[in-house]
Amino acid sequence: MSQPWKTAKWFTSPWNYLPEVREQLHFPEKIKIHDVTLRDGEQQTGIIFRKEEKVAIAKKLAEAGVHRIEAGMPAVSAEDEAAIKEIVDLGLESEIFAFARCMPADVKLAKECGVTGVITEIPSSEHIIRNAYGKDMDWAIKSSIETTLAAKEAGLYTSFFTIDSTRSDLESYMDLMEMVATEGHMDSMTLADSFGVATPQAIAAVVRKFRERFPQPIEIHCHQDFDLGVANTLAALANGASVAHVTVSAIGERAGNVPLEDTVMALLCLYGIDVGIKTEMLYELSKLVQQCAGIQLPPNRPLVGEMLYDIESGIVAMFHRRCKDIEPCEYIPFVPELIGRPPVRIALGKGCGNANVEEKLAERGRSATPVQIQEIVARVKAQAIEQKRLLTEAEFDEILQDVLGS
Repeated sequence: MSQPWKTAKWFTSPWNYLPEVREQLHFPEKIKIHDVTLRDGEQQTGIIFRKEEKVAIAKKLAEAGVHRIEAGMPAVSAEDEAAIKEIVDLGLESEIFAFARCMPADVKLAKECGVTGVITEIPSSEHIIRNAYGKDMDWAIKSSIETTLAAKEAGLYTSFFTIDSTRSDLESYMDLMEMVATEGHMDSMTLADSFGVATPQAIAAVVRKFRERFPQPIEIHCHQDFDLGVANTLAALANGASVAHVTVSAIGERAGNVPLEDTVMALLCLYGIDVGIKTEMLYELSKLVQQCAGIQLPPNRPLVGEMLYDIESGIVAMFHRRCKDIEPCEYIPFVPELIGRPPVRIALGKGCGNANVEEKLAERGRSATPVQIQEIVARVKAQAIEQKRLLTEAEFDEILQDVLGS
């Protein structure tokens, strides 16, 4: 591909492919997407997934090509345990993981559910161990070694997950990892920016340090508290981490987890890396999760917001009319069908211009003189301002009736 920044489906910046930019990138050959919607996503206040909803979401995640699905934490409830077992029994192509505290009993429950892998968590910063858990570092080390060995004995792929990694003293944190790697067991290690407090530069530097010291694959788990979760995840991957933890549409505790859609689309359209996800299913997947979670995203939410590609501005509506058939990515960064969302729609509001009205007339197979178009635009603007909202199609038809007749 001679111009990877400009295809039939997206048009991004050629600056992304400058040699001095590309030489800084060290993405692994294979990147896996590990979705935690059914566990960490459900920790968003007020969200409850019933068993059948978890199963439906897992099916859709697998259909979209998500590599690993964290189906839940069996110790939470009998219903969660049952949901994990049912998801395993579906025989999906995705790997099914469970989440476990650093307790052998939790690992035993995960094994009984039939999963192939387990995420075992332990706090890693001395202050959170002392203040939040009321324990000491010796407890954390002992529990980690005991539990990861239990996971190894159970034959489970074991990712050692350290809560609050990014607020730990770095040397002490790396020593903890060393002890667990040598005296316990880990197939991979998960760096967790649990409170979303690191910068991309910090994440990049620490991932490089870990790659120099440890042979195990690195997984990255970030949160959106400062809205840097996606940037931090990409920084980790660009420096050799090979698994990204995400949730559908960024659901999760506080400001949420790293959104699946943003991560996959950024890799594809900005870095030219196709991780194998069926992007045309992302909008449908988001709608399913919103329905099951009982939430509604902001209408301009990146990628999947309901009104993301509703155009009100008159000048952008003009761009649309001039470019839609010859260069559709001239006025949008990617075509809507790339993620399975509805096509661009022209809206009628305060920002309306001649092009908005011309587009709506064309949809109806009607025409108007320039003077009539100006009159219609003025009426649309006045009514939108008065009602403080966009006009409906029916309201627009009423204006056409007044100005043009039947």
